Amino acid sequence: MSEKLEQFDVEAVNKREKQQPLYSARKRIHPKRVIGSFRSFKWLLMGITLGIYYLTPWIRWDRGEFAPDQAVLVDLANRRFYFFFIEIWPQEFYYVAGMLVMAGIALFLVTSTVGRAWCGYSCPQTIWVDLFLVVERYFEGDRNARIKLDAAPWNLSKISKRSAKHIVWLIISIATGGAWIFYFADAPQLARDFVMGDAAFVAYATVGVLAATTYTFGGWMREQVCTYMCPWPRIQAAMLDENSLTVTYNDWRGEPRSRHAKKMKKAGEPVGDCVDCNACVAVCPMGIDIRDGQQLECITCALCIDACDSVMNKIGFEKGLISYATLSSYNQNMMLAGATSESEILPEKVRDKNGKLKSYFVTNSWRTVLRPRTWIYVGLYSAIGLAMLVMLAVRDRMDVIVLHDRNPIFVVLSDNSIRNGYEVKILNMKTVPRSFKLEIEGLEGASMKLAGSNHSIGQSTVFDVKSNQLLAVKIYIRAPRSSLMSENTAFKISVSETIENGERSVYNANFVAPKGVGQ
Repeated sequence: MSEKLEQFDVEAVNKREKQQPLYSARKRIHPKRVIGSFRSFKWLLMGITLGIYYLTPWIRWDRGEFAPDQAVLVDLANRRFYFFFIEIWPQEFYYVAGMLVMAGIALFLVTSTVGRAWCGYSCPQTIWVDLFLVVERYFEGDRNARIKLDAAPWNLSKISKRSAKHIVWLIISIATGGAWIFYFADAPQLARDFVMGDAAFVAYATVGVLAATTYTFGGWMREQVCTYMCPWPRIQAAMLDENSLTVTYNDWRGEPRSRHAKKMKKAGEPVGDCVDCNACVAVCPMGIDIRDGQQLECITCALCIDACDSVMNKIGFEKGLISYATLSSYNQNMMLAGATSESEILPEKVRDKNGKLKSYFVTNSWRTVLRPRTWIYVGLYSAIGLAMLVMLAVRDRMDVIVLHDRNPIFVVLSDNSIRNGYEVKILNMKTVPRSFKLEIEGLEGASMKLAGSNHSIGQSTVFDVKSNQLLAVKIYIRAPRSSLMSENTAFKISVSETIENGERSVYNANFVAPKGVGQ
């Protein structure tokens, strides 16, 4: 029987694919407003995500007087990324790479467990389309009113409604681009400059491009973006298996469908739970019929579940005719319903004499969904996240680079002592000024002086380094021949913070001398 089911599914898919061209022009879709738990969850996520996007640049975070106070800031001019208490330098870009890897693994985890939940609930395209639909419904009404408006001739009422809608769409689009540029500069100052016309050209260009794409993708193209432009529908197929939850029409329960169920039951004809009301089609933002099976266009927003559940409540049937289900449970239920194809579904095997669903049908549980594969994703995600947290906690906030002069490598002075030149770079990666002690270790009798100075400063000196600044100094180290053991004498140049328990960095250096020294 399972072989017949598999054959039936393949034949249905092939038939559907033959009917659909590789590309078709957009047909206007008017999703109907629906009330339900999934719709409420989408409202909640839309509010949270839009709130985060628009408000985050305005959050302040005190880092002291020597650093910007914007909580999240990509400071391209100074090559810094600030995220609340975290500051990322260019050489620490591996943290950003780690976050991108974590985001990828999270996407794999979500897809393998609950299908295209990212597309249905959190994708920016979905969020802004939902927002644009709110505006559209406000000015033009719900589904039937919008369909009538499309068919109506152009008059003052139609022009005013369409104009108001597009004006609000443009305002939202401009606000979208405007919010984006605030992540790259001080938001209050940039907002003033932008309004006064004093902002850089790149700011206006960025707002223009993002406003145009938001208006086009969210207002005009909508589902075409998900179907033809986004690669994720194609990629996700490789991540789903028989234990992945997807939005499913349970035709083992719904078929054969009919709008005249009562008449068919009186006549003794088999009839399923689906009353063919098309409520699931009317609310779908992609304009598909979930009853046709799994489709590339489906973003698993689950609005069809809300619509179908409301109909089932009205006619006194159990919810779940359309539900999140796995392919494994679906196939088991098809066999329990005595089905090898849609035409062989036996409604008498679905319900008992009292009209209740029989208890032997398989329901989905998290034990099925949380299988070894998903735990591997969870383990990888947690391991990378934990490693990044540990690295953030123990990372140094100073960096020292020492470069030996290459020409000349050494100089013989008039008193027969040897001099080597070094460039020392001290990077203060904190948002406050700091003092550092530079010291020579392991080179007996040596002394140093700064370039441009004629006075020796002994074996140590102190430098003040401004916040988030690099200090580069040139030092000359002089050593008597008697203290040199060979042509290359190892010693250390240490840089340590002057405060107690401060950071310390040690560079293993070589002091170069002429041949024959130390013999």
